[in-house]
Order: sequence, then structure tokens, then C-alpha cells
Amino acid sequence: HLVRRMKEFDCHILSPVVLTQVLDGMLAQYGTVENCEQVNTDTDTAVVNVRYGAKDQARQAMEKLNGFLMENFALKVSYIPDETAAAAAPTLGGGKRGFVPRGPLRSGSPGLGARPKLQSDVPLRILVPTQFVGAIIGKEGATIRNVTKQTHSKIDIHRKENAGAAEKPITVHSTPEGCSNACRTIMEIMQKEALDTKFTEEIPLKILAHNNFVGRLIGKEGRNLKKIEVDTETKITISPLQDLTLYNPERTITVKGSIEACSRAEEEVMKKVRESYENDVAAMNLQSNLIPGLNLNALGLFPGGAPGMGPSMGHNAPPPGAQGGYSSFGVSFWTPHTPPWPESETVHLFIPALAVGALIGKQGQHIKQLSRYAGASIKVAPPDGMDAKQRMVIIAGPPEAQFKAQGRIFGKLKEENFFGPKEEVKLEAHIKVPSFAAGRVIGKGGKTVNELQNLTSAEVVVPRDQTPDENDQVIVKITGHFYASQV
Repeated sequence: HLVRRMKEFDCHILSPVVLTQVLDGMLAQYGTVENCEQVNTDTDTAVVNVRYGAKDQARQAMEKLNGFLMENFALKVSYIPDETAAAAAPTLGGGKRGFVPRGPLRSGSPGLGARPKLQSDVPLRILVPTQFVGAIIGKEGATIRNVTKQTHSKIDIHRKENAGAAEKPITVHSTPEGCSNACRTIMEIMQKEALDTKFTEEIPLKILAHNNFVGRLIGKEGRNLKKIEVDTETKITISPLQDLTLYNPERTITVKGSIEACSRAEEEVMKKVRESYENDVAAMNLQSNLIPGLNLNALGLFPGGAPGMGPSMGHNAPPPGAQGGYSSFGVSFWTPHTPPWPESETVHLFIPALAVGALIGKQGQHIKQLSRYAGASIKVAPPDGMDAKQRMVIIAGPPEAQFKAQGRIFGKLKEENFFGPKEEVKLEAHIKVPSFAAGRVIGKGGKTVNELQNLTSAEVVVPRDQTPDENDQVIVKITGHFYASQV
């Protein structure tokens, strides 16, 4: 049952045209759709009953589509057994009883026939010149609906972002093949519009990719990128690191060549990006096993529309703090089997003194945005002396806030070149433990602290002969790169 808010529409139910052109292609990604029925409800909601050929297909659709944004409305998907569907559906919708049956999908519908390939967890994001957005959408949205139907894709055109901008981002959710087909069709539409309007400038393909994946796309000494250029007969450039901001982690990959060549390049580029994403997810899952209860997927460190993961921020999108964080799927920061985190914990992170200005930003705007984004209190302590080479950053908040805040700080120092291009960012962090527990951290003959260091690759030191503070606590020093320190 798909329940969709309809307050901005005059219609009581989804029209057959919308159902056929939008829902059919979206539903067919997860299996054979045997039947699709609409339930007539009040003006607030519309309910659609969908029957799949197999339970695992229905389960897959539920997992992928619950919370999915369709024309800016979130779908609510739930399972109802056949025998109770008729009674339960009107209750879900909260309106009048009765069905408007549609029967089996027509023979030409993309819903017929199983589609074993599932939607990729990494959407394709491209930038298009603003003057071509109208042509891509078409009269009353006819063109983009046709592209959506033909390529079995969900396509978001972010035309309201960045008013007055020369380019607008487009996000394509589909299988890798569907994304590539949609990309090619959009390029063809732009080329035709350019001829019709006598637009003489070259229209390159611009792909947006999260900076986390770009290094591996380029490869050692640029070998991966060079191979793609040679194999596809294109010229590819990537926007510099300096263009990144804290809340816009995407790089622009510009591909120049014929439509055919650009299409081949898009397939190869996104193949590398998806491989990097899958490798990172596997590594993150390992990290989450080492940090019990911490849901790393919910922290928004990766782009894409994976289940339980927030969508990409979008090109020059507003800070996540303005919308409640990176993730829009409402994922909890702790698992049901783990007790909630303590209200707050404090970490002292030491950064180069020269980096303080970059962290604080003009009139403190940067550190304020970071604090809102992470949900943590972040303050820079006064220097110890005139010649101090390091400054202490005091971060207070629960573990997921610590993770987000520290991750952004490590990234900022790299972006601002406070560490060399081949140098890993390693910082020292201090946490406090009860003085009676210091021995437990060290272990007999240093066994425990050695195991910690071997497990995490971080340096862990409990300074001897410390005088406990007023709360009877002592310092543990942790030095390493971000993930090592977090673990």
C-alpha cells in the first residue's frame, strides 16, 4: 500500500496517467507487478494496492520505497496480507471505503516481466545548463515522464536550487543501466534544444561525485582516469579540491566528446564510483562492529540513496543542520538492542594553531554551522602561550555527534592543505576516564593498551603519575587518523 500526501492537489486519487507513467516504472524495478488498484480516499491521501508475484519482491519494494520522495511527497509503504487488504486499505487512507480496480497492467506496461536488477545504491547526479531545464521537463512534464518511463528511472530535477545559477543538478535513481540510458537521453534532448535555439557553445557532460570516491576514480598517478579517457575517446577534467565546502562534498567531473563517447565515459566513471562506495560500505560495516551501537550509515558520511542512508546533499545545497541532518530517512542513531547513549561526553581535539581561523570561519559562521550539523558544542580554547603550535578544540556531545564533528574537522584540515597531499591527517585527542579505571585501560604489563593499539592502529597513552582533576578523572591520549581514533 502506497500512501501519499495529496494536499497540494485537487484530485481525490492518483490519475491513471500518473499511476501508469510514474508508479509502474518505479514498482517494476523490484519484480513482477501482477495487479495495481487505487483506493478512493479523502483529499489528504491516496492509497494504491500493489500485488507482486513473490513475497521477496514485495519485501524488496517495501524496503526501497518506504520514505521514497515522489514529486516531493514521501511514500509510506506497508505490508497487508491479501485477506485483510480490502478492509485495511481504507483505514490506512483515512477516507471513504471502496476500490477503483485497475486490474492487471496492460501488455505494454513496464510492470510486466521480472526485473532482476535492482536500483543502484548510488544515484547518478549530473549538472545541466539552466537554459535546457525547460526542454528536459517538456510541456506539462511530458518529456521527463517519457524519459522516466523508458529508462525505468526516478528522476529529480532540482530546478529550485540556487536561484539564478547557471547550472542545475539532476539526480537519477535507477539501475546502472537505467541511469546511463537516462543520462544519454538527457544529453540528446540538450543537443536538440541547442540546435533549435542556435546555442553554439559546447555542452559537456558534467557528473557530480562525492569527494570520498574521486581519488580512487583518478587512480595512482592518474592512471584510472587516463585509461577511461583513452578507452572512450573523451577529455575528462575534475574540479579542484579548493571548490569543495564543508556542506558541498561533491566534485564536478567534466567529460568532453560526442554523445556516444560521453555515454561510454559515464558508464566507466560511475562504475568506479559505485565500486568505491561498495568498498567503503564494507569497511564502515567493519567499523560499526568495532563501535557497538553506533549506526555509521545514519551519520551521512556517504552520498547516495542506499536504504538507511541519506541522499547526497546536492550541489551547493544548504547545510544539513537546516534540515535536521544529512539523512532524510529518519534512521535512529542507536540500535534497539543498545541502551541510549549518555547525554554527553567531552573530547579535547588538538589541531594546528594556524588552522584555527579556517575552523572558526568569518565571524564564527563556519564553527556555528559545524556545531548545528553535528549536534555538538564546539569551542576553541585560548592558546597556552604566544608560541603555541597547537590549539585545543573542546567538543561536547553524544558519540554520534562526536563522530560527525571530528570527521568534518579532519576533512577540513585536509581540504585547507594543513597536511600534504600524500600525508594522512593524524590528530591527538584527549578523553577523560575515572582515575580508578586507568589501570584497566593499561592492563597488566600494558597488555590491554597494546591490544587497543594493535586493533585500531591508533597510539593510545595513559600518562603515568597524573594528578586526578576535581572530578577524580585522568586523561587518555589517542593519536591517529580519523577512523583509528574513533574506534
